[in-house]
Order: sequence, then structure tokens, then C-alpha cells
Amino acid sequence: MIRIHLASVFVTDQTKALDFYTRVLGLEPRQDIDMGDGNRWLTVGNPGDPSMELLLEPAGHPAVAPFREALVEDGIPAAQLAVDDLEAEHERLVGLGATFVQPPTDFGPVVVAVIDDTVGNLIQLAQMKG
Repeated sequence: MIRIHLASVFVTDQTKALDFYTRVLGLEPRQDIDMGDGNRWLTVGNPGDPSMELLLEPAGHPAVAPFREALVEDGIPAAQLAVDDLEAEHERLVGLGATFVQPPTDFGPVVVAVIDDTVGNLIQLAQMKG
């Protein structure tokens, strides 16, 4: 059986990313290993669920910046995170100073919103209905 264990997003500042993904989004820090040259193997995950981690990967490779910039310019999220109550999360996150580039929007079976993660990415928050 194949399972997703690790996904990644390229970030411009790992320390700032760790703050956003933990303090603002509420994920928990998992691994923080010095990889040299100022880079870290830095992961976060769902509180209490060790089965999946998100790698906050340094965006130093030359191909990353043009790719990420094109995604942001076109409004394409780099990742999607699930929420149980998007309206409540939207209100909580706005209260923490988060910037939404798309407010909660109903698309039938799902309600989505898109947030700027402060380190170069758009992240979609999604609440499945039913």
C-alpha cells in the first residue's frame, strides 16, 4: 500500500514559515535538522497525527522563484489544507493578521479560500460539504 507521507512547499524564509504554519495555521513543529548553509530539514504536521508532514523547503534552487511567481500571479495555490469550518477559520486567521487573496467561496461540494503564507506561496483552505 502506498501512502502520502511527506509533501513540500518552497519557502523564502524557513523561520518565518515555521511561525506562520505553527502559530497562525495551528500545525505542530515536527523535525528541525540543520542541513548546513543556513538550510534546515523543517517539517510541520497535523497536531496529534504523525502520519503526514509538510516540508518547509528552502526556495534556493534557481527554478523555484520563476515557478512560484507564476503560480502566485495566476492565483494557483501551492498546496491545499483541509478545515472543518472555513468561516470560523477565516475569522480566526484574519484576527491573527493573515491575508486572504480569496475569501471563503462556495463551489457547491466545497467551500474554499486562499491565503498568502507570507513566504512566497498561496495556500488553499478547503471545507468539504456533506
